[in-house]
Amino acid sequence: MRILSAFIPRRQILSLRQFQSNSIRRESISTIHASMDATEQSLRQSLSEKSSSIETQGNAVRALKASRAAKPEIDAAIDLLNKLKLEKSAVEKQLQSTISSSGNGSLNREAFRQAVVNTLERRLFYIPSFKIYRGVAGLFDYGPPGCAVKSNVLSFWRQHFILEENMLEVDCPCVTPEVVLKASGHVDKFTDLMVKDEKTGTCYRADHLLKDYCTEKLEKDLTISAEKAAEYKDVLAVMEDYSPEELGAKIKEYGITAPDTKNPLSDPYPFNLMFQTSIGPSGLIPGYMRPETAQGIFVNFKDLYYYNGRKLPFAAAQIGQAFRNEISPRQGLLRVREFTLAEIEHFVDPENKSHPKFSDVSKLVFLMFPREEQMSGQSAKKLCLGEAVAKGTVNNETLGYFIGRVYLFLTRLGIDKERLRFRQHLANEMAHYAADCWDAEIESSYGWIECVGIADRSAYDLRAHSEKSGVALVAEEKYAEPKEVEKLVINPVKKELGLAFKGTQKNVVESLEAMNEKEAMEMKATLESKGEVEFYVCTLGKNVSIKKNMVSISKEKKKEHQRVFTPSVIEPSFGIGRIIYCLYEHCFSTRPSKAGDEQLNVFRFPPLVAPIKCTVFPLVQNQQFEEATKVISKELTSVGISHKIDITGTSIGKRYARTDELGVPFAITVDSDTSVTIRERDSKDQVRVSLKEAASVVSSVAEGKMTWQDVWASFPHHSSAAADEQE
Repeated sequence: MRILSAFIPRRQILSLRQFQSNSIRRESISTIHASMDATEQSLRQSLSEKSSSIETQGNAVRALKASRAAKPEIDAAIDLLNKLKLEKSAVEKQLQSTISSSGNGSLNREAFRQAVVNTLERRLFYIPSFKIYRGVAGLFDYGPPGCAVKSNVLSFWRQHFILEENMLEVDCPCVTPEVVLKASGHVDKFTDLMVKDEKTGTCYRADHLLKDYCTEKLEKDLTISAEKAAEYKDVLAVMEDYSPEELGAKIKEYGITAPDTKNPLSDPYPFNLMFQTSIGPSGLIPGYMRPETAQGIFVNFKDLYYYNGRKLPFAAAQIGQAFRNEISPRQGLLRVREFTLAEIEHFVDPENKSHPKFSDVSKLVFLMFPREEQMSGQSAKKLCLGEAVAKGTVNNETLGYFIGRVYLFLTRLGIDKERLRFRQHLANEMAHYAADCWDAEIESSYGWIECVGIADRSAYDLRAHSEKSGVALVAEEKYAEPKEVEKLVINPVKKELGLAFKGTQKNVVESLEAMNEKEAMEMKATLESKGEVEFYVCTLGKNVSIKKNMVSISKEKKKEHQRVFTPSVIEPSFGIGRIIYCLYEHCFSTRPSKAGDEQLNVFRFPPLVAPIKCTVFPLVQNQQFEEATKVISKELTSVGISHKIDITGTSIGKRYARTDELGVPFAITVDSDTSVTIRERDSKDQVRVSLKEAASVVSSVAEGKMTWQDVWASFPHHSSAAADEQE
């Protein structure tokens, strides 16, 4: 998964398993469309027939006029032509309505998104970076309320994961030496396919151009046939599997040109998404701005393992900036060039992936989208997490535990549980070494957005760094009594390997020695039967030919006092900016003003993440009320509640509306020197409390110790609440 951090380097040539899964996926597309788009296909067919009938009838009218037919006959033909045009118009409207309601149409979504984005930028949640210099695509600044929301999200992330799970937090540099990212596969494989305007040199992401073309045809061109519409949907469904040649062929077939100039485009070619730099003044140490935070944890595994008392399982976590030189960043905060990641690497014994706290989440029920349902054209459905693990839908308890914890984290932030699903990766989306991968996807105006990846990456990462660095990144399990075990022995014949591979001999030797038992025994069998085998060397990024005389593979019985193994890693990876943007959309709503002449914007943030927990208003400007306001402000500060004092002379209703638009959940109105009112944003209900109790009541609700219902039941209701709502 490249969008977040769980980057999976792949072989350049698809394996047979991947090729078969691609074929299965493509064959299933027609089944998916048959179940989802029957109405649309029928309407497109009807529209095509109406267009054909209009053309035929138009020819008939012209023929009658040319032959000077009788006026009644011509009028009757014209009436029929007009009737057919009306029928065509009705079908067009029905088709447009069907497209919009099915989610292919984006007019309503775009209008909603624009309302959200306009409010966010106007209230300074975020704005384009370097705005006075016309900005740079893919870079954004968080303003005061945006910073506060982000800080609250990260604070809750630390509490929910690092504190509650006793994780080890680290903070590693953003600048990473090339050798580290060479071992991880990023230098060779962290790419997107790019095309260039052949005349101006402007670059575009190839799959985006194809996606935009197909989407626009489906949404705006009502004249395309049902067959052509199905073809465009097929392309949208499988374009992630296209090779550069297939992608280029489609771009040429559809006549896609540069969006700005209409110039022809180059063939697609891979573009590495990392920002390259050099470390030190000499420029001799190549490096990159890290594309993810995970590698810093992997290379520190040995020290973290010892810090943890040489015990598994344990988890390390890191929050930090990551950088990706996106070809054509768009979709606001969803696809940017610098962003915040929060990542967990949970190291576990590959032979025991149970989790002692799995029962805490096993009864959760939420939307899951297993690969079988995706392949058969079904929708996501609510499943019990415990049953999904028991049936093997989710590979193991530890992976299932983190899926459950991610669900709780997102829903407590304020993500709508009905617009949150966990989608399992299809077989062709996973690398050969991955055991299972799920994405937490949140529905937004852009569609379903992948915001968290939860992957069982097996032992790939630690093995890759062990192989490249020569440092064993392993764990140990001591036996109570010595055990006689059958040990795999791999002896590379360095003389023969040196003659064959010369300068790359070391890479080949290290890869041979790093083979697991299954790989080694398969190689042994192939060498014995064929005398030669193709072998993939990770650090070279290619296959090499190994002959029988180059390596000896056998098993020997030995007595061992401990088991040494490379741990597997379960990796939840959070795109914080994406989560925050989806949270903005899920919390945004409008409601009519009291006069009913305008719609007022409201962000219904839970107190947990609200940028400001409370506002304090003196009802009128006088010294008595202003002194009481200062007392409340001091008490709110002492209990750690962020707040804002508004002493502007506008009406109290307008001040409420202004803070509702910032998502402030509570407002204290000072209208006496002994008591105040507290208003709750969503219900607009108000209670009266004493001046001394105000700060503690707001603090208790904001921190989750009380609910608003508890407050409503405990204090007198403010009878003039309706009168105060001059909105």
